[in-house]
Amino acid sequence: MTPSGEIHVSVAGAIAALLIAGLIGATLWWMLHPPVSYVQRIAAQAESELERMVGSLIVVFSPEIDSSHMMALAVKLARGERSELLALYIIEVPYTLPPDAEMAIEERSALDALGAAETIAGKSNVTIHTETIKTRSTKQAVLDAAKREKANLIILGSFREGKYSGAPLGRTIEEIAAEAKCDVLIGVEGKHGTLLVDESAQTGPQQE
Repeated sequence: MTPSGEIHVSVAGAIAALLIAGLIGATLWWMLHPPVSYVQRIAAQAESELERMVGSLIVVFSPEIDSSHMMALAVKLARGERSELLALYIIEVPYTLPPDAEMAIEERSALDALGAAETIAGKSNVTIHTETIKTRSTKQAVLDAAKREKANLIILGSFREGKYSGAPLGRTIEEIAAEAKCDVLIGVEGKHGTLLVDESAQTGPQQE
């Protein structure tokens, strides 16, 4: 400060002040943004991978594929990861009929299956889209839908071609699992399992 009270700032002093201010700012930033640990990086990577894996889900129904018991799991996944959920009912039209032939029994089954799927999803506040497709090939219809929807996971119920233990899964299920460009989850409901249970149906209001 000069005798007259004026403050004189030299160039060197200004540079030193800026350096000190910069160091203080950098220290504060470092304290507020500590380095991410190895475990945190692994956890973030796993979370990102899970989100990518279940970003879009398709649950498949058909007269041969009963996926009703898989809806509870699909809804849990969709709700947890805010995934897109599509319930697809495939009606395979035999070559003896026109491609758009009316098939009353199968169409009634489609309405029932997709209606039940909407009910399960609605109880958990999960948005679901439903679609019925008539096709010559169930396998190709599922693969085409998965490609169109950019599905990350196809969920299938299952049935065995025989009643004996170890009987092979349905041929269509095997073909879809072999040719799909995404993961395929095939669910076999166990007698004592709880993962596939529709919790919303159990916690709903009791009817007298």
